[in-house]
Amino acid sequence: MSIQSVMSHDHKRCDDLFSNAEQLVSKKLWDEAQLSLKDFCHSLLSHFEHEENTLFPAFENATGMQGGPTMMMRHEHGQMRELLNEMEIAAEQHNQARYLGLSETLLILMQQHNMKEEQILYPMIDKECGEQADELTASIRNTINSDVA
Repeated sequence: MSIQSVMSHDHKRCDDLFSNAEQLVSKKLWDEAQLSLKDFCHSLLSHFEHEENTLFPAFENATGMQGGPTMMMRHEHGQMRELLNEMEIAAEQHNQARYLGLSETLLILMQQHNMKEEQILYPMIDKECGEQADELTASIRNTINSDVA
């Protein structure tokens, strides 16, 4: 199984969790929204960890590139982490307008970020780390499956 297919599938899973939290906030179902947001945050941060601690280092080692696309992806992860923190605060304060504004910003950032990963970076990782693909994706799939269970 390719890195691109595993990670793209996880993007979709995170997108679904994001959408669920946003719908609950729109309905002002705050307790459920906060639980859903917690699930989304956990899944997205886990996704980032797999990239930053497994995939990106493998790609950097294989190519010798340290300051290229992985550096930009890490920077964008940082921006998304900040938005997640702000969204959690807005949800705790039951501030629907603030939450929805932040979630719109996050959605745009995630869409652009995911497109770059799915169309450019993941295919590059598959190409450069193809021999390691099974090993790299095994731990990711195990974690994703345990998150869903």
